[in-house]
Amino acid sequence: MAFADEVQRLGAPVRRWARTQKREYTNGEERPLAGDLGAMGVYVGLVSAAAAAVRASGRELPERIPVGDAFLLTVATFRLARRMAKDPVTAPLRAPFVRFEGPSGHAEVAEEVREHGGAKHAVGELLTCPFCLAQWVGTGFVFGYVTAPKATRLAALTMTMVAGSDVLQFVYDSIQNGGLAPQTEGVDQAPS
Repeated sequence: MAFADEVQRLGAPVRRWARTQKREYTNGEERPLAGDLGAMGVYVGLVSAAAAAVRASGRELPERIPVGDAFLLTVATFRLARRMAKDPVTAPLRAPFVRFEGPSGHAEVAEEVREHGGAKHAVGELLTCPFCLAQWVGTGFVFGYVTAPKATRLAALTMTMVAGSDVLQFVYDSIQNGGLAPQTEGVDQAPS
């Protein structure tokens, strides 16, 4: 029991400091600082475990990644992070943490975090933010590239092809809707 009392005694100033920091940072708003800290801890834990596994396997890290592979992984990271955060089909993954607000752009949804403060808030923000998810997705692609480069290139190629297809869909829609027709500003054209 003496050990637990000592931990409590030593932890009290740290807890007071953390509460003060939260109060001063949040300015009265509900912010999930503890949940965000937990998410960072999970990320660091996963990266550490993956790095230890790579090291234990004896795999050599690449000296450099070819530009083509870096481009492929970058586009795939963008597409997969956006798909996870905004796609209607992936809504069941986000549903426990967010509320549907309506459509948002082409084939995307707008969602709002359901609970404010705490771990569910932090997870909801992470799952609805393609910029935030990109860190996790990109890290996954990098570890995949180190451990199974061929399979990772194939998966990344799939997502890159989807991103390219998305661009072509937008171009096609613009053509169909006259979005690429020449514009005449301020010129009244009377029939001849």
